[in-house]
Amino acid sequence: MKKVIHFFLVLGVLLSLFSCGTSKSIHHQPKITGYNQTVPSVVKHSDTVFSSGTNYLIKNKQNIWELYVSGDPLQRGLLMGALSEPLVKKQERLFFSKVKEIVPSNFKQSLLRQFLKWYNRKLYLNVPEEYKTEIYGVSQYASDDFNSIAPKYLRSLYLHGAHDIGHAMQDLALVGCSSLALWGDKTEDGELLLGRNFDFYAGDEFAKDKIVAFVTPDTGHPFMMVTWGGMIGVVSGMNKEGLTITINAGKSKIPLVAKTPISIVAREILQYASNINEAIEIAKKRQVFVSESMMIGSAHDKKAVLIETSPDNFGVYEVPNQDNHLVCTNHFQSEPYKTDERNVEHIKESHSKYRFDRLEELLQKEDKMTPQKMADILRNKDGLHEKRIGYGNEKSLNQLLAHHAIIFKPESRMVWVSSNPYQLGEFVAYDLNKIFDKKENDFVALATDSLTIAKDKFVYSKEFQDYEKYRTQSTVFDKIIEDKGVVSSEFVTDYQKLNPEHWIVYYKAGEYYYQKKEFQKAKIQFETALTKEITTLTDKENIEKYLKKINKKLK
Repeated sequence: MKKVIHFFLVLGVLLSLFSCGTSKSIHHQPKITGYNQTVPSVVKHSDTVFSSGTNYLIKNKQNIWELYVSGDPLQRGLLMGALSEPLVKKQERLFFSKVKEIVPSNFKQSLLRQFLKWYNRKLYLNVPEEYKTEIYGVSQYASDDFNSIAPKYLRSLYLHGAHDIGHAMQDLALVGCSSLALWGDKTEDGELLLGRNFDFYAGDEFAKDKIVAFVTPDTGHPFMMVTWGGMIGVVSGMNKEGLTITINAGKSKIPLVAKTPISIVAREILQYASNINEAIEIAKKRQVFVSESMMIGSAHDKKAVLIETSPDNFGVYEVPNQDNHLVCTNHFQSEPYKTDERNVEHIKESHSKYRFDRLEELLQKEDKMTPQKMADILRNKDGLHEKRIGYGNEKSLNQLLAHHAIIFKPESRMVWVSSNPYQLGEFVAYDLNKIFDKKENDFVALATDSLTIAKDKFVYSKEFQDYEKYRTQSTVFDKIIEDKGVVSSEFVTDYQKLNPEHWIVYYKAGEYYYQKKEFQKAKIQFETALTKEITTLTDKENIEKYLKKINKKLK
């Protein structure tokens, strides 16, 4: 990651010497004429209920915000921004504080800003006018604290490509989403059933204020999506036609220019497609700048497919009719990608194939899938063959860091959204038919309480308490190693007891002792790490390199 940042900072120096090609993008303004430009007036009923006309934001008893908005593109954006203004400002602050943490130098931050202006120079040309207008509306409620980075609208537009830019720069080191779909004889009632973990992690605070948005646009289909303050793009959602979409990142090369953010492609599909063919047609006409799988579930087609898209390729993957189930992790499966070098390398080196095999293994044990069984699979923390591989291991389906998990039953128009912590809290049930057909204006949470899926009992266990302590101690240990500090052997032992099956606790101890030139102790730790389920081939090879160095030093 440091090498990649260094590359972009050097590029930023070069780009700061000239602004060729960036002027139009910097001064671009979206279309707002012809739309309702009325500034929303927000009524605060309590700390958890806000309304503007028939639109409102409410926090439910599971501490999920529910947002209900309708109107033309500008009005939708203004309403989203006005109703959730504190959440918009909070998420923006959290995001930019994370950037500052990674790049603390003011000079380097300035270079990074120059790079982003250049890199995003064609972003505005690749986002549909409707969504630029909606983003503009939301951006009116962004913070003034970051105007030095870019004006509010431009900054908000950039943030919609942040997932893609982070994907390109880090190759999804922090994301390992898993998705699955079953139908026909694989489900209890024969209906299509889908589930996914959105294992995107941008800090604990970022995941606290997730929003379930219910949007009735003036054109296209009403839809729901799981989102956060300021985000109009889609990562998980279902529309009233019973079409669902979830995104799973694939292996990407670093592109030289931003095009259409994948969340915007997903949003367009969700708003305008009613079946699989329509979804494919929309995806084909957009140029993306990272590789992504989009799982599309369709009540009309009574099945699911994968749309696999990248800057240079496009494929659709369907399972044979008799299979009636589809599994997706973070590698591609369609014919155009069978010989793709990056995809083949990703299958070999990453944890994607391991999670894929684990999903298949768990599905073989289930006779007829139900929403409860789907939640159990999404919450599963063990490895292949029920092996204990440590809590938080990226080879787990449940990596204990998910922003959200979601379950769809498209033919019934039902959706379940997980509540904190991770996907362990209650899955809140929503009936889209009831929600979008609702006439009265009573500003209440619209979950179907009788269909709530209970909390995972794991949250009450000592193991979960230890895991939360482990996460805190990991941060402490990382800082000590980075600063070349000193800890006691008791600290190391106590830290490892909190999560004893995870290879990383032994790897970090090995790093620490190697740094202190205590090579015999480092050797023991690295050798212990090799007995555990290591996340990637690269991680394993890194440990083996350490051991080779140590063995030379001990001779």
